[in-house]
Parts: sequence; C-alpha cells; structure tokens
Amino acid sequence: MTGRPTLRVLIAGGGAVGSVTALALARAGAQVTLADPAALGDNASGLAAGMLAPAFEAIFDDLSAPRLALMRRARDLWPKLAGSIGLVLDRAGAMAVGAPDNLAAWADAGRSLGISLTALSPAEARRRLPWLAAGQGGLWTDEDWRLEADLALVALRAAGHALGVRTIARAVNGFEPGRARLADGRELAVDALVVATGASRSLVDVAPELAGLMPVKGHILRAPGHPLSGPVVRLNDGYICPSPGGALIGSSMEIGRADREIDAAVVQRLIGQAIAFAPCLAGATVTARAGVRAATAGGLPLVGRSEAAGVWLAVGARRNGWLLAPLIAQGLAARLTGRGRDDDPFAGAAVALPGEADVK
Repeated sequence: MTGRPTLRVLIAGGGAVGSVTALALARAGAQVTLADPAALGDNASGLAAGMLAPAFEAIFDDLSAPRLALMRRARDLWPKLAGSIGLVLDRAGAMAVGAPDNLAAWADAGRSLGISLTALSPAEARRRLPWLAAGQGGLWTDEDWRLEADLALVALRAAGHALGVRTIARAVNGFEPGRARLADGRELAVDALVVATGASRSLVDVAPELAGLMPVKGHILRAPGHPLSGPVVRLNDGYICPSPGGALIGSSMEIGRADREIDAAVVQRLIGQAIAFAPCLAGATVTARAGVRAATAGGLPLVGRSEAAGVWLAVGARRNGWLLAPLIAQGLAARLTGRGRDDDPFAGAAVALPGEADVK
C-alpha cells in the first residue's frame, strides 16, 4: 500500500521568511529545496536588527498598530522555534527614550492599544542602561524581544540541512506546474514554488502579484568594540540595539528606493542621533550597510496562493520579516501539506491563505 507522494517544494529566497518556511515544510514531511544566489545573510534579513517587537512597532508605526494581536501571535511562536534550533532569544525587553512630549504621546498610544508600559525616571532609566545620556526618562516593556539575525540564519540553515533541505546557490527564473528553471539553465522537478524573494521582482512573470510590492531601502550601522548592554532602545526615528558584535544603530526607511548604495548623509544622521542618547558612541568607528525590504500598500505581507498555478507567496513583510516569519511559515506549511487551519492570520492581505480544501 502506498501513501501520498512526498510533496516537492522549491523556495526562492533564503531570508528569514524563506528559511523558516523551508524548515517548517521539511518538518511537515515535504522534500524542500531552497534556492538563493546570495551569500548567507547578504539580504535584508541578514542586515536587520532582529527585533521581535510587537509593542513598540504598534506604537511607532501606524500600519502596524492594527496588527498588534497578529504580531503578538507571531512573537509567541519564537521560543519554541528558537529552542528547537539552539538559538538564544534576548528577552530583556525594550525601552523608548525621547523628549517628554514624545514619551507622553507614546504612553497614550500604548494605553489605547492595551500595551503594558512602565514609565522610568531618568535615574531609573540609567540604572537599566548605564550608558544612556543623563536626564533621559523612558518607557519600558517586556513584550519586545530580539535575536541576532546572522546567528539565526546560520541556525535555521543548519536545522534545515539536518532534515534534508537542499540549498542551491542559484536564482529561480522560471516555473510551470511540475518544473522550475534555475538561472544556470538547470531544471528541477517540483510540485510547488514558494516565492520569498523579498523586494526582488525578478519572478514577476511567474507571480504577477510581485508587481504591487514597494521597495523600502534601509541603512543599518554597527559599532564594533561598543557592544553596550541592556534592552533595545527605541528612538523617535531609529534605535540602538546592544549586540555582542557591536551595537547596531538604525535605521532609515527610504520608501521607493531599491539600491544598496551607502548614503553618507543618512549615515551621519543615524550616528548623530545615536550619540545624543549614547554619548559613549562618540568617536566610534562604524560600518554601514544598506538593504532593501518589500512592503505592500496595506502593511500586511502577501501570503498564500498566487493566481499562477502552483505558486505561493511569502513576501512583503516590510519591517517585520523576522517577527512574522514563523506565523507565515506555519500557515504555508499547513496548507501546502494539506493540514490547513480554519483561521487565516493574514486575512485582509492582498492574497489570503486558502482553506484546506483548496490544496491539491
């Protein structure tokens, strides 16, 4: 007696969403190939601060505010996932600092959203963050966590390989049901293609929905030799993330730009803002990198079936790719393997996840 044939899935894109989805599908019994021409981490996910931050994302970002429950749901999947791949999560929380009127506005926004925030006097803020500039009060929450993005990508890749996920350092440039074509001309026999290529529109002929994505360029800086300590600090227009490899300083959001060139003016703005709140960074040598994320007009990612047969979408997570990755992966894996859920966490997205009956 033979069982159901093993599902063969090709995932285009090895960032946070593609990597977590590859692992979820392999754990569900699929035969998975992950195709990405870039070096591991040389993408928007690898350049990210790795924040799993539903609270302050909802407070600081108008498009994220209505998605607070969804973002909390995604964050709550991370402890189990991280534990299963040997990844340590930083659960020290996060603190917002800024002018008194900003703090008051953020506190009001938090209360309206049901977010628990603790107001800190300047003395209390300095006890949590000894490197913080004197006189800065803050708002603290334990809801927001983070991970080291580069370590997470390595851990996900290793866990996938242990389950048989095959990695190919080539781009996907064609697909039709049953067959995919790589940039080097090779063809693979696959049943489904998951497009997780971030802001790239290289597969727009395969998945026409990609034409609706908007690129968002972002600069991020690292200050080697200045790891700092304590929780993430959120600023009115950026952040400072303590990190063993050197504090991360970010980030810009340059809507509509898809280049990765370093803009000296943006770098100087980010450095100046960081030094105002962390004087110990004055004179620090920083390295700057730029990445490009993808966004949709409504703020929700495109998740689910494309109008093209056999193609599935997992793109457009905007500034929350790491946060949403396990929830996107969970839904796609369930539906692709015929174990669909009744609820659709991305209802309202341009592409909704179909029900179990729609999986062939």
